[in-house]
Amino acid sequence: MDSHSRLDDALIASLRGVLRGPVIAPGDPVYDEARSVWNARIDRRPGAIARCTGAADVMAAVRLARDHDILLAVRGGGHSYAGLGSCDDGLVLDLSPMDGVRVDPRAKTARVGAGARWGAVDHETQAFGLATTGGTVSTVGVAGYTLGGGSGHLSRRFGLALDNLRSVDVVTAAGELLRASEHENGDLFWGIRGGAGNFGVVTSFELVLHEVGPRVLAGQVIHRLDDAAGALRFYRDFMASAPDELQCYPFFLRLPPLDELPSGLHGRTGLSLVVVYSGDLDRGEEVLEPLRDFGEPLLDVVAPQPYAAFQQLFDPGMPKGLRWYSKSHYLRDLPDEAIEVVVGRVDSLPTPTSVVYLETQGGSMGRVDPAATAFPHRDAAYLFHVFPGWEDPARDEEIMAWARDFHDEMARWATGGVYVNMLSPDERDRIPAAYGANHERLGRLKREVDPTNLFRVNHNVEPLAD
Repeated sequence: MDSHSRLDDALIASLRGVLRGPVIAPGDPVYDEARSVWNARIDRRPGAIARCTGAADVMAAVRLARDHDILLAVRGGGHSYAGLGSCDDGLVLDLSPMDGVRVDPRAKTARVGAGARWGAVDHETQAFGLATTGGTVSTVGVAGYTLGGGSGHLSRRFGLALDNLRSVDVVTAAGELLRASEHENGDLFWGIRGGAGNFGVVTSFELVLHEVGPRVLAGQVIHRLDDAAGALRFYRDFMASAPDELQCYPFFLRLPPLDELPSGLHGRTGLSLVVVYSGDLDRGEEVLEPLRDFGEPLLDVVAPQPYAAFQQLFDPGMPKGLRWYSKSHYLRDLPDEAIEVVVGRVDSLPTPTSVVYLETQGGSMGRVDPAATAFPHRDAAYLFHVFPGWEDPARDEEIMAWARDFHDEMARWATGGVYVNMLSPDERDRIPAAYGANHERLGRLKREVDPTNLFRVNHNVEPLAD
């Protein structure tokens, strides 16, 4: 068990004396709201929550936690499947007030605060016809998403979010504010890009922007489950030669009660091919024509539309307050047998908010040396993800067992790696697989910059012993 000191009234008073932002403690009227995170399955009671307004607050809070051996958790957007933005008894650094986004349209960069979410970034950057790889749910926080990797609609074209990171400001375990980039504190910058918060509290991100939109060719082509195996085989072959400007996610989900869909299929599992072509719209029409012409889709709603609006498409399906569980693999291929397993399993999606999807890898994100950043998974063909959402705690074991069984059956086609941002709290044994061949180097870096493992409420890399 992790031993640490408790936050008492005197320490909380000390914290309030040095922070500009509010410090929320048990008994405060807003405590229960302040301690809640996106995944309702995570129900922790911190000793205090410090809502930091800037780097000075973060430095002061880190020093207090270090000096008094206080367990420390860091929360950006609070959207972690594993609930890593909270802890019991310790101190939560809530960075949500640090949510500024400043765009330099001439340099094509954005300076983004650690509390910002992707909806705010898209809003500011699209005012100039610019974007960078961001989350496909607009309420996801920039910080955790980027530090763990960050794939999305633009990652085949422009790389992962961390590949678009030019520099960061980071508060270290010593309570010092450093700038890290390729040219300054380069080893630290290497580890931050994929190291998932193990090396400090990043207070701001400098992101590279690209010309995107303001309209992209995007939408969904929906097939009935009976046709899903053929559609998946077509998707596999189609995406093998697709240009980097195209991303396509096959989503298995319960079909919504839309007038355009047959009423007998409402609430039944269907396959939605979610596509985004971020290049020239006319060229996109040509590229997507075979996918849209394949089979007999129930619905085709692919059309030019604002990029920022499409980035919010999945928001209603991932609300805060449900119970969530995540199981994920990187896959080396998608043979017909794997497709049959997927299609056979998804007919039994346990709840209306349970989703299974694939994400094509490759493109720009696959052309980066696996050792160039801490994120190692550059050669996978697909990301496979099962994530049920539900309300009733009494169904926890039943639903999680369904996800585990599905995940286990897909393991024969897996690379052995896993995306760190999709790990669940019960997957500590998979942490080395999340970092792959870079794990040992990360351990050496941890020993150098955080030898006491102050930053351990995360998918933790422990300091490597001498």
